[in-house]
Amino acid sequence: MQGFLKDADARQGQDETVRIWVAKIRDAAYDLEDVIQTYGLKVVSKKKRGLKNVLKRFACIFKEGVDVHRIGNEIENITTRISDLRSSLQKYNIKELTTDRDGSGDESSLQLHERLRRSCSYVVERDVVGLESNVEELVMHLVKDENRHQVVSIWGMSGLGKTTLARQVYHDKKSSFLLPGNKKQEMKDMTDDEIAKKLFRVLQEMKCLVILDDIWRIETWNLLKTAFPNVETESTILLTTCNQKVATLPNRNAFLHKLQPLNENESWNLLEKKATSERADIDLGIFTKKRELGMKMLRYCAGLPLAIIVLAGVLATKNTIREWERVHENVHEYIRRGIGHEEEYEGASWVLALSYDDLPYYLKPCFLYLGHYPEDSEFFVSELTRLWVAEGLISFRQQRHGSRETMEDIAHDCLSELVERCLVQVGTSGSTGTIKGCRLHDLVRDMCLLKAKEESFLQINNSLQENEADNPLTSSSMVAKAAQLGKIRRLAIYLDENADRLVSSRDETNGHVRSLLYFLPQGWMPKSIEGLLSPLKDFKVLRVLKVERLYHVEVELPS
Repeated sequence: MQGFLKDADARQGQDETVRIWVAKIRDAAYDLEDVIQTYGLKVVSKKKRGLKNVLKRFACIFKEGVDVHRIGNEIENITTRISDLRSSLQKYNIKELTTDRDGSGDESSLQLHERLRRSCSYVVERDVVGLESNVEELVMHLVKDENRHQVVSIWGMSGLGKTTLARQVYHDKKSSFLLPGNKKQEMKDMTDDEIAKKLFRVLQEMKCLVILDDIWRIETWNLLKTAFPNVETESTILLTTCNQKVATLPNRNAFLHKLQPLNENESWNLLEKKATSERADIDLGIFTKKRELGMKMLRYCAGLPLAIIVLAGVLATKNTIREWERVHENVHEYIRRGIGHEEEYEGASWVLALSYDDLPYYLKPCFLYLGHYPEDSEFFVSELTRLWVAEGLISFRQQRHGSRETMEDIAHDCLSELVERCLVQVGTSGSTGTIKGCRLHDLVRDMCLLKAKEESFLQINNSLQENEADNPLTSSSMVAKAAQLGKIRRLAIYLDENADRLVSSRDETNGHVRSLLYFLPQGWMPKSIEGLLSPLKDFKVLRVLKVERLYHVEVELPS
């Protein structure tokens, strides 16, 4: 089924039916694992040595026969479910992929991506904020001979303004030039090979600037590189990408420019330019109140220009203080989905989700797992990699050919790749440069939670009431919707200081939970230590349990 899931997973964005099939297949596969694990545990517990256990073993022979029959029926029912789903996928022309590809969408979804993300060189943006020093640094590397590099790469997460920066550099007077005559029509009539040959000759003979915008994969560069001379040349390539591997391709004289988020003042300047009309508010009180609300809303943007522009687009149609207050009340939704909430791609979430869609198949669950961690928290790499391994998200099939990497080594490589793709931010680093702690950008975490909800990957039970009011992504409504396509398998519980126990007696999801992660406030103490962990005995298929910060409390895990 893994082969079918790889192809189906790549098409989920195109069709809701495929997404539901994928969720159902995963759910059935989990059910099958649960049945086998439960039976295996019974067999192991009965094979203990000693006379007493031998007598018990004889007494259980009849019951075991009944168990085998029952479990055989359960397995048969589940495999029938999977077989039916597999037939549906084949009818839908979803093929079994026997080899790993890089996990991205098929041709049509890539074409859609390219069409919607296409950038035009002739568009000059009026309201550019916070890029002045970036433009200056890049132009210096492009025009000064002593600093000149064959390739200059702009690297950063989606929505930071890489394309805008490249366009500003393109239009800068110090680096611009004009082609003789009208070459546009001539280029339109050429084949790809003819264009590549022509470009190759021009770059050898002239000093040119070529901008390659939004390159996601090394494979894309490999298709394009035949058009560029592989010897020293006066020409320069300016490349924008979300992927550090693309930005630092080997055997190139490259300069890497990492784009940073806007600071607080730059964020407000951009919002003010885009959200307020050219006539300044005459009433200073109204302006002050709008600025106060605007600064509060900008915290959710965390310096991401894309999010600020989406928010400004909403606020530009709102004139009164009350209207701004209403946007503030639902600021997460407005930033995520844009104006009117009808068109997903108008919001920040659509653009950020492209980075998720482009992930290789094996990295997607690793990324979704990060949704467990609370907002603004830093997670330790040593803990995360062990959790990934324990969850079965890391496979030796990801091992490089001929290497002797451990599962933990492979897990570290997976995390490094998520960092290189700008989906994870580095927090604390060790003295040797190793990554010790990481975090998620708030908007990336929102996108992560939405994807996790779509795939029934995890559920968050949140007792932090003030956050539930502010953030609909972790509210009980999201939790209810998350269970629609499958059973709850992974559960993260955020406790506040008023909680008096770990597990609620009303929780009915215990039977299928395989991962239980608690996040406790500093200094939390239960009202009663006795029987604190005894409810865990109901979690029959639990594989991972994380309980931290229970200082000065001696508790015993149920057998």
